[in-house]
Order: sequence, then structure tokens, then C-alpha cells
Amino acid sequence: MGHASTSNLPHAPGGGGVRLGRVGGVQLVAHWSLLVVFGLVLVSLGGGTLRYWHPEWPAALQWSLALAASILFFVSIALHELAHAWVGRRVGLPIDRVTLFVFGGMSHPRHFPPTPRAELLMAVAGPATSAILGVVATVAASLLLRRSGVAAGEDASTMLAAAGPGATLLLWLGPVNLLLALFNLLPGFPLDGGRVLRSILWATTGNLKKATRWAAAAGSALGWLLVALGVLMSFGFRIVPLGGGPVSGLWLMLIGWFLHIAARSSYQNVLLRETLADVPVGQVMRSDVISVDPGLHVDQLLGGYFMRIDQRAFPVISNGMLVGLVGLDDVRHAPRDHWAVTTAADVMTPIDKLEVLAPEESAFEALVRMGRRGVNQLPVVDRSGVLRGMVARQDLLKWMWLASAEED
Repeated sequence: MGHASTSNLPHAPGGGGVRLGRVGGVQLVAHWSLLVVFGLVLVSLGGGTLRYWHPEWPAALQWSLALAASILFFVSIALHELAHAWVGRRVGLPIDRVTLFVFGGMSHPRHFPPTPRAELLMAVAGPATSAILGVVATVAASLLLRRSGVAAGEDASTMLAAAGPGATLLLWLGPVNLLLALFNLLPGFPLDGGRVLRSILWATTGNLKKATRWAAAAGSALGWLLVALGVLMSFGFRIVPLGGGPVSGLWLMLIGWFLHIAARSSYQNVLLRETLADVPVGQVMRSDVISVDPGLHVDQLLGGYFMRIDQRAFPVISNGMLVGLVGLDDVRHAPRDHWAVTTAADVMTPIDKLEVLAPEESAFEALVRMGRRGVNQLPVVDRSGVLRGMVARQDLLKWMWLASAEED
């Protein structure tokens, strides 16, 4: 199912995925877990629901309709998340990317909502969009059924039996979107209802971190509840209105697990930003970094540096300027029989391909860039290109832990 936007932070889910293109200036990214949704919808419809509704239809038609439903469900989730992004932009929260997940999606704003009101407006945009899609699909299905001669007062089984492929698809899509809207209004962060809850707590307490902690705890508890219900459904229990069966149970367990992870990560991200946003990189970097000459051979680099010094990567300095960074992964690319003639300059990552930080940039920005590049440390360089130190992920997390301990 879908959930509201969350910040583009280093531990937030959704950092990777397949780019699908831009819609209204927002980049759509598909997370690998979206394949789970696609597969579950396809199998549950093509292998079960449509066979029960229309046993007389050929298998090719049933599976084609199931595929169309899977695609439209994906489109519905995308529109739900794009609504968050578009409203976010209107309330002063720029959002450039949306990642679609197994349970819906996640928007990636550049910063936290500026006010509780902005959070509230952005949170309700998604469920409102899903509700509108649900109503439109249901009304369209009713119109198609009327054209087929089915009266509005007929029972559900009669209506389904008389429905053609188009009406059947809409009869499934309408309630699914309405359920999507209702599910997202559950008060567990980072679901939309959890966002509403956080906005209320934020407005009441005036403390974003405390509001996030309480709302995330509700989201984590809700996630574990969904996992438990999914297990019961997998063992044959029918839970109104969720139903039963192993497929629905597995789906619910996945949703619950991802919700728990997202809730925990969301609070950690708020804690990271609150703790590190005002800390300059120059305050947490290691300035006593050992560097190497670009002409140093790989065998000397391994024997004299990597095997003797507790440092993951070594800056390569030429004429006092940083020209690159060499790590063990770089060294591995050099053939062993060429180590005596291959230099650090041959295997290093050059400066123009490195992510570098200025000493005055925030420690939080350093952590975001590490997450974006998938690295554990970054060089800190002043405006003249002189290396001032290295900042490591473990040092940033240590700083956060110490700052949090002081608060407690």
C-alpha cells in the first residue's frame, strides 16, 4: 500500500531502484520490492479471483486482465505518491524524487516540512487522491454495468457475473483504491495517518523530534500487528475485512515488516538531522590522515600502508594538492604480477570522480552524500584544493550517539 513522504536521508529506504522517468518534474523510481506487489496482484487475480468471478472466461483473458490490473494498481500508487510531491511543492517542501515500494511509495523531500500545517496538507493529499480514484473507478464500473442492462440494485454476484472485462477491472480497482486510502489513514508513521498524527503532536508539543518518536512508535507497533495478522491469515484464519489465505497473509506480512523498518528509519533520520545539521564537517573529521605519493607502487602501498595502518583509504597527494583516493577495492583491480610496476596513480579514484566536502559543510550533509555514493568516508578539501582531513561514517554516528547520550 502507499505511505506518505519521508526525507531523503542516508538510512531511509528507497535509495536505489530503477528510474522510470519524470512526471510533472518528479523522478519516479521503482524499488525492487515493487516486483513483489506486481507478482502478488498478478497471481491472486489471474490464479484465483478472476477464475472465481468468471470461470467461463478463457485463461488468456483472465491473465491478461490480471496483468492490466497489476499495471493500473502500480499507476494508482504512483498517483498517490505524486500527489504528496505536488502538494509538498505548494507548501514549501521541494520534492524531486518518489520511490515506489512493496507497500506503496516514499517521497524524498530536500528537508523536513517547514510547519505542522504543511505536514498535514501533504499527508492528506495521497489518501484524497486514492479515494477520488476509487470513487471514479466505481462510478465508471456502474455506468458500464447499466449499459449492459444490469440494474443498480442487483446483488454483487449478479453484477459480477454480468460484468465484462472493463467493468470487472474497474470493480476491482475502485475498492482497492478506497482500501488504499483507508489503510494509509491508519495512525502509524510513516503512513499518511501517522503523518497526520505527527503534525498534531508537533503542533501540540512544538518538538518535531518528540512528535516523530511517538508517531514512529505507533507505526512500528502497527507494523508488527500487521505481521501477526498476516501469519494468522497464512494459517487459515479469516480476518474481516482483510480476508484470508497464504497469498494475502504473505502480502500483509511484507507490508507490516516494511512499515516497521520505515518507522524506525524515519525516527533515526530525524535524530540524525537534529544532531548533525549544525555540526561542521571540520569539527568531526580526522585531520591526522596519512597520505601517499602518486608514484608509490601497489606492492609498497599494500605492505607499508594497508597492512600496517588502520586506515581504509589513503588520499593521493601531488604538490600539496589532493589528486585522488586509493582504497583496497582500487588495488584489487591491479593484476598481482603487476604490483611492482603499477602505481597508486594508476589505480586511484581521481579527484574529478570523488565526492569531496568543504570543512564548513554540515556533518549531516556528509552523511547524506555517503549514502548517495555508497561509501563510508569522504575527503575534506578547502577552496584551494588542499586536503584538510577525512570524515568517516563511523565518526559521524559516534558523534550522534554521544550527543544523544548527553540529552538523555
